[in-house]
Amino acid sequence: MNKIIQSNFIMMLLGITLFVGGYFFLRLAYHMSDKMPFTQEIILVILGTLATILITAMLLNKQTSVELEKEQSIKFIELKMEEYRELIDRIESIVIHREISEKELTQLQFHSHKLAIVASPSVLKEYQHFLQIFHQCIGNDKHVSATDEDLLSEALARLTVHIRKDLIGELDEQSTVSAAQIRKQIMANAAEL
Repeated sequence: MNKIIQSNFIMMLLGITLFVGGYFFLRLAYHMSDKMPFTQEIILVILGTLATILITAMLLNKQTSVELEKEQSIKFIELKMEEYRELIDRIESIVIHREISEKELTQLQFHSHKLAIVASPSVLKEYQHFLQIFHQCIGNDKHVSATDEDLLSEALARLTVHIRKDLIGELDEQSTVSAAQIRKQIMANAAEL
């Protein structure tokens, strides 16, 4: 990113130098070329061409920078979505089997390290809260009862609210549905199960 800023700065300096130098050159050339026909027009065409090339180079440089940032942003969102999907699939698999092994508990605990790479702070905090509830429900008997399933579903719904906000929060802000309404609907969906 610093290289792009430096490149833009150099292009701006070249542009300023070209226009200031061009102005003084044009003044000198006008006075020297008064007696030769079309010389002033040729000088203006050359200066215009140089200015056009410089401006085009600056615009292409900026466009490339914006496209690279957009591509990085898309890849990062895809990585987040994949990580969140994997987490929810793992939790679903654990709850469906009803019997939880130490390996699965350890996998859930280590998943927080994967999340630390891509997740927002609110998702990390809510995942920690989910793990606490998970350990309270499952910790002693390593079995998922119907009551445990309800508690886990509610905790997962709260986690899902934060995941949604992390992934598409900006789109939700632009919609006609408020964040509170979305949260309420997600929690209601979890409660119906």
